[in-house]
Amino acid sequence: MKTLVELEELEQLINQQPGLVVLFGGEHCSVCQVIKPKLETMLAERYPLLQVVYIDCQQSQTLCAQKSVFSLPVVQVYFDRQRFIEKARSFSLAALLDEIQRPYELLFNISE
Repeated sequence: MKTLVELEELEQLINQQPGLVVLFGGEHCSVCQVIKPKLETMLAERYPLLQVVYIDCQQSQTLCAQKSVFSLPVVQVYFDRQRFIEKARSFSLAALLDEIQRPYELLFNISE
């Protein structure tokens, strides 16, 4: 999972990647540190075409503020430059993955 520190990097990825998952977390956020490897593994297994990045809000406070992230953890999911999903604080990873399924399949023309 690539770590971003600049808003320009994030905006460039949002505009270039057809599917992008952004995890906003912090070094001192224990929940963030627990879900980070789980989310990365689950997304790689189930949605391998999605780009996944991490932003440490303790190091990049301005970036987080510009994206209206004021509590942790936050997951934002972008498809075709549009933010489709945002989950904050308390959420289920399984439910998040289920919510990603339909737009992912439509965007990447995947049928099971």
